[in-house]
Amino acid sequence: MGTKRWLGRLGVLAIIAALVAGIVAWRIRTRPPPPPRYVTGDVTTGDVIEVVQSTGQVKPLTEVQVGAQVSGRITKVYVDFNSIVKAGDVLAEIDPTLFGAQIDSNQAQLEAANASVVRSEASLGTAKQRLERAKKMVAEGVGSQADLDTAQGAYDVALADLAAAKAQVAQLRAVLRSSTTNLQYTRIFSPIDGVVISRAIDPGQTVAASFQAPTLFVIAQDLRKMRVLADIDEADVGRLREGIEADVSVDAFPGETFRGTVSQVRYSPLNQSGVVTYAAVVEVDNPDVKLRPGMTATVSIRSAEAKGARRLPNAALRFKPAPERDKDGKEIKAPPLEPLPPKKGRVYVLTDATPGAEKIEPRVVDVGITDGIFTALLTDLGPVKVVIDENDSPSTGGRGRGPRLF
Repeated sequence: MGTKRWLGRLGVLAIIAALVAGIVAWRIRTRPPPPPRYVTGDVTTGDVIEVVQSTGQVKPLTEVQVGAQVSGRITKVYVDFNSIVKAGDVLAEIDPTLFGAQIDSNQAQLEAANASVVRSEASLGTAKQRLERAKKMVAEGVGSQADLDTAQGAYDVALADLAAAKAQVAQLRAVLRSSTTNLQYTRIFSPIDGVVISRAIDPGQTVAASFQAPTLFVIAQDLRKMRVLADIDEADVGRLREGIEADVSVDAFPGETFRGTVSQVRYSPLNQSGVVTYAAVVEVDNPDVKLRPGMTATVSIRSAEAKGARRLPNAALRFKPAPERDKDGKEIKAPPLEPLPPKKGRVYVLTDATPGAEKIEPRVVDVGITDGIFTALLTDLGPVKVVIDENDSPSTGGRGRGPRLF
């Protein structure tokens, strides 16, 4: 009886052990694979467009500031904001009363000077006759040398007086021309065909042009052609050249893009708080006159393009594997990598994708332009996976950095 009881107990234990072993084996077979150590990306085909972005102010292509060359009170203003004007149109008038009086005064002075010329000519004729008479008397022996000298002096004085009177006439004529010109300046004309975009005066206002000509009107020649002065950072100015295309957008028309062309990259630097920029002039077509002077514009200049290029994520070029560690958790020092020359990049490709035992190896590749997300690849890597980041794993000491998208 005792033997049978022990055999029954052993059978039950064997059955339980078999069940436990089966459960353990089933759990081992059905457990999920370990998480991948590396985050990978693909080498794809697509367009890579290198873009330089900046902001600037919209201005007319040709803008003329019209001022006043004489001082006075504004009596009439013939144009207003947005008025269309032609070259030669009168924009405003300054009170001409004082300038007309000045002309009358100059004319009177000129007439007096002409009378002085006539008087000097008469005096010169009389002095000449006396001189000739004195010479004749001295020649005949009835006149003295002193009388001859006196007559000669009187003649020379009369000749000088005539020259001075003529010079006075010439001077007063110049003053009269100046006064006449100032009178003409009381009428302010438009120098070009265009649109008045600024008016700084009203009738009755006094204009003072003593030291510099005040700006009364600003006229834009053609608002269907505009330009944007974009401030380009010194790190990006080397990628620009004249003739490349640009896209311009403004807050007033969200989602709408205006096409433009870079017409000039200026050499003059702009230094603001230690930040150096250079002005790029972007000429923009404005057929519907939507762009207005003074608007703040966002400019995207396409400095380079690669159509249908092989490209890889920028994160792949920035990836560096975490250092390996030994069984004690100490970092294993790896040999330093060689520095790369320009237009070269280092990527890591996945050579073994076995879960928990992944292997990667570095590859040096030729790279082209970048759009900030992808970089054009000039080396054929084939159908491989490139590593863009590393997940947490025991070999990294639990210091994974999480996935990086860019």
